Amino acid sequence: MTLVPELAAAHRAPVDWQPGSWRGLPIHQQPDWPDPLAVRAVADELALQPPLVLPAEITSLQRQLASVASGQSFLLQAGDCAETFRSCTEQGVRSKLRVILQLAILLTYGSGLPVVKVGRIGGQFAKPRSKPTEVVDGVELPVFRGDIVNSPEPTPEARVPDADRMRRAYHHASATLNVLRALTQGGFADLDQVHAWNQEFVLASPAGRHYEAAADAITWALRFMSACGVDTGGMQALHQVQLFTSHEALLPEYEQSLTRFDQATGSWFDTSAHLLWIGDRTRQLDGAHVEFLSGVANPIGLKVGPSTTADDLRALCDRLDPDFVPGRLVLIARLGAERVGDLLPPLLRAVRSTGHSPVWACDPMHGNTFVSQSGYKTRRLSDITAEIAGFFSAHRAEGVHPGGVHLELTGDDVTECLGGADEVLDTHLGTRYETACDPRLNASQSIELAFQIAQLLREHHA
Repeated sequence: MTLVPELAAAHRAPVDWQPGSWRGLPIHQQPDWPDPLAVRAVADELALQPPLVLPAEITSLQRQLASVASGQSFLLQAGDCAETFRSCTEQGVRSKLRVILQLAILLTYGSGLPVVKVGRIGGQFAKPRSKPTEVVDGVELPVFRGDIVNSPEPTPEARVPDADRMRRAYHHASATLNVLRALTQGGFADLDQVHAWNQEFVLASPAGRHYEAAADAITWALRFMSACGVDTGGMQALHQVQLFTSHEALLPEYEQSLTRFDQATGSWFDTSAHLLWIGDRTRQLDGAHVEFLSGVANPIGLKVGPSTTADDLRALCDRLDPDFVPGRLVLIARLGAERVGDLLPPLLRAVRSTGHSPVWACDPMHGNTFVSQSGYKTRRLSDITAEIAGFFSAHRAEGVHPGGVHLELTGDDVTECLGGADEVLDTHLGTRYETACDPRLNASQSIELAFQIAQLLREHHA
């Protein structure tokens, strides 16, 4: 019976847990909703809507993450910093998927490991912020918290939290998932299209030319297999991909409205995405976010920032993964290039001592953000690369598998992060700085980074 592994993979909620048991607990990073009754009305409406993802898909991801945790696969979690409603178009989704496919195939080809693909897509509409307000042209405004809450336009009216945006977020996520399923199960994700994924503006770059050489080698490998009598046309894995979705579960009201009980597994699932994560600002052990996600059977990500202690991490692992399910937790280290070498090893040892089997992933973006001389929030590709190298080095020293990377990127030709072979300079940032929140790697920079990660993986498994 195929249900047996699914049943074994499902996390069971604590006996005293309910989808609404987070209410009344300390909670951070929430909008100041002007009309709480409107929020509840939207949540009640969403509770009657179809799930965005299915429990069987979620348990499939759980099994694949167990493979990552054991060192047999690698996790690529990547996508937009903050999705916008206006980007939820067929072309917008296609552009994001294209660069994720490029990175995944380069990592697979370069390392020889299967790559589990998880997008920051189809729901990444809410963003935590360091301050509740900001000053624009001398006027203090509520900060933009993502399209699910308010609008980025710098006016008092636009920044008022609007509960109806949760309804709009659900429908935009649904539309995005429809396009993703059509593309990943149709011809777009076929390995025969590996050259077509390379966009015109990338082709002339050093990264683009390097990618083309790898694509040539993949094409010849497929032809060789066919010439040897292998029916590549009948191999589904060469023509379709499975892309899972993820987002930060920042608004428990929204997440609860999409939480469903699955009779087959006896577990609760948050059907807003396959994987949900808890941010570094909302990981309080006694807080609402940890309480809510402790009860759902989805794989759970946990951002691990510089202030995380070994005791914190041990307690959070025990709380979120009491049944020691391999791959149930994805611990996403975001420590900074200069500090990863000092901070990560004791955390690796602390988790190993508990007996939990999480996926360790590197988020090299958030610990390396700064404001440039031109006034733009940015990141250096060299710092991003250095943190990933430090992450791999720490894992090798501690005898732990480096499980994955967590990247903010776009398939568009933006100028938001410094460096790369095309050398984006500080003076270039204002040319195409289009992010709704944090700076993202562009397609060329992303491809360049993928080659370096593949090399680190080869060295680690040598």
